[in-house]
This record gives sequence, structure tokens and C-alpha cells, in this order.
Amino acid sequence: MSERKSNRFGINRTVLVLGFVSLLTDISSEGIYPLIPLFLTNVLHTQILAVGLIEGIAESTASVLRVFSGWLSDRLGSRKWIIVAGYGLSSVSKPFLAWSTSWPQVFGIRFADRLGKGIRTAPRDALIADVAPPHSRGLAFGFHRAMDTLGAVGGPLIAFWLLKSMHLGYRSIFLLSAVPALLSIAILLIFIREPVHRARINGALPSFKLSSLSSSFKRFLFISVIFSLGNSSDAFLILRAQNIGVGAERVLLIYVLFNSVEAALATFAGAVSDKFGRKRVILTGYIVFAAVYAGFGLAQTAGEVWMLFALYGLYNALTNGVQRAFAADIIAPEFRATGLGLYHTLTGLSLLPASLLAGYLWKAISPSAPFFYGAGAAVAAAILLAVLLRRPSTYTGT
Repeated sequence: MSERKSNRFGINRTVLVLGFVSLLTDISSEGIYPLIPLFLTNVLHTQILAVGLIEGIAESTASVLRVFSGWLSDRLGSRKWIIVAGYGLSSVSKPFLAWSTSWPQVFGIRFADRLGKGIRTAPRDALIADVAPPHSRGLAFGFHRAMDTLGAVGGPLIAFWLLKSMHLGYRSIFLLSAVPALLSIAILLIFIREPVHRARINGALPSFKLSSLSSSFKRFLFISVIFSLGNSSDAFLILRAQNIGVGAERVLLIYVLFNSVEAALATFAGAVSDKFGRKRVILTGYIVFAAVYAGFGLAQTAGEVWMLFALYGLYNALTNGVQRAFAADIIAPEFRATGLGLYHTLTGLSLLPASLLAGYLWKAISPSAPFFYGAGAAVAAAILLAVLLRRPSTYTGT
């Protein structure tokens, strides 16, 4: 059976399985993610600047590995086992939050979790691009993102139920997060059968150089970094909601709302990008982000926070999967995992200065300041996208 054979909805078996793996992984990860900044500040009494430091370093340092794991995947002609290693590391690290007594311990666990994500992301995205035809690549990435985000809906809902109805504490919830994560590893091991990579078919291993990347992809990388420098950790959105007066339990429900919007719209946004062009969809997403961040800077009531989180879900639907599909379109197939890894690495590294600056602006000026800065960076990125990528070059081969 061809790896590209799709079901009647246009989604092939490999993409479907990877979607369910991400669903379970995000039930685990996103169920505890909105609790971590609250656990740090309310239980461990950690300063806001340290929260920014933890999130920035954990995300950014782990991002360095993405380009190397992508390069290794292209070099070895293998995706599956690198993906398994990444998901495995994330799965075994999360429960240790239950025994954390200081913020450096939380940092170490968050680092291990994000390191696992750094290992798996580029090979997984390359595998999706390998098995999805170019004319439906946006749909494939959109579906995967929707399943990933559906887990981000289920996770906080389960955490809310455990917190509110079962009266479990943060530590017990951290411990239970291991169950869906380990189940996702079992599914990955049993059901994923990757196609033989082209480099192995030809008997040659690709030698990567920066000159191997198209000018369109280099420009897209530059624009993505500019945008990312204003896109600090979502922990600041959660803390901003609490700052305005939203309680811990309702923060979980608001997090569910924004993920529900993304899950509902991500597949559709990917399909729209297949039909009308990815650049238009991404540009719209940048504009929505700018409006949302400006709104968080101006917000004064809990009702406004709910509305802004819903719009933030729309931004994620318009950009997360579509940007990956766009990057895959403009990278030569033999360097696909390496290029996607470079994209994830540079945008991830940008999170460190973005989060540190957000923490500084919050403390030195006001809780609104990081969001006004982020809105300005998004506007700059939107202008650059419109000007520098008028006619991006694409690769239609597999």
C-alpha cells in the first residue's frame, strides 16, 4: 500500500496515527502546562522574572537540538526512531514535577520535556511532508495541528476536573500526566511505518550547506525570527489573566477555550492555504496576533480576557500548521527535516530573549508592556512578509 494513499477525508494513515500520538501527548503536556506557572508562583513562591527565565531557557535551549535532529534524520534516512526517542524523553520527565521543591528542579524537568520535543519535532514534520502530497500538505499539517490542539483542550479539562471536583493538588495531577504520554509511545511504536527515505533509495547521504536553502526559505526564516522575538511564552498570557482577576480554575477553562478554537479551525485553515495560498493565511494570522496582544495590553476585565483567548486560538489555527506546510513547500525534499529543524531552532531560540524581555518589561514598566511590544513585532513581521515574499519558490516533488 502506498504511503500516500489517503482516506476519503484526504488524510493518510501515517498522518492519522501521528495525529493521535500528538493528541495523547498534549493531553499530558497541556493538562499541566497552565498549572506550572501557577505552581511556581503560588506554591514555590517563584518570582515572575524566574518564570520567564525557566520558560525561555527551556524552550530556546532545547530548540537548538531541532536542527541537529532534523539533519540526523536526513543523514540516516530515518524518521521513526528519532521521533520515538523525543516522545519518550518527554513522557518520562513530566511526573518528576510531583516531587519538585524548588524552581531550579522545575527548570530541569521542563528542560528535559522540551528537549524531547526538540528531538522529535523536525523528523515528525518531515515525515508528514514526506507522505502528504503537495496539493494537500496544508490539510495534513492542519489536521495534525488540530489533533495536537484537541489534546490541549482535553488536558486542561481533565486537570480542571481533577483540581475542582476530585480536589487533587498540583503534584498529584503532575503524576497522573504520565498515563496518556506513555500510551502515545505505545501507539507510535506499533502503528507507524515510515517510507524509505529518498537518500537511502539513491544510496547517497545528503551534504547540507546553507547554500542548499532557497532564498525564499532564508527570507521566511528571517521574518519568522522577527515575529518570534515579540512572541513570548504563553505563560505570560496566563499570568496576565490572573493579574486581571481570573482565578486559577478559570484560567484552565480559558486555556481550554483558546485551544478549542484552534482545534476547530486548524484543519480548515490548512485546507484554505492549499486552495488560496499559505502566505495569505499566515499574513492574516500575524495581523490577528497583533490585535490580540494589543488587546491583552489594554484589557481590564475577565470578559475581555475570554474574548482575547478565543482570538488567540484563531491566530494559532491560522499560523502553526500553515507555517510548517509553507516551510516544507520551499525546502528541497532531501533537506526537508534539516530545514524544518532550522526553522524550529531559530524561532525557538528567539523565545529566550522574547521571554526575558517580557519578564523585564512586566516588572520594570507594567504588566501591559510586554503585550504592546509583541503587537509591534507582529506588525513588523507582517509588513516584511508582504514585501519580501511576493513570489516564493516552491518544490512540488516528494
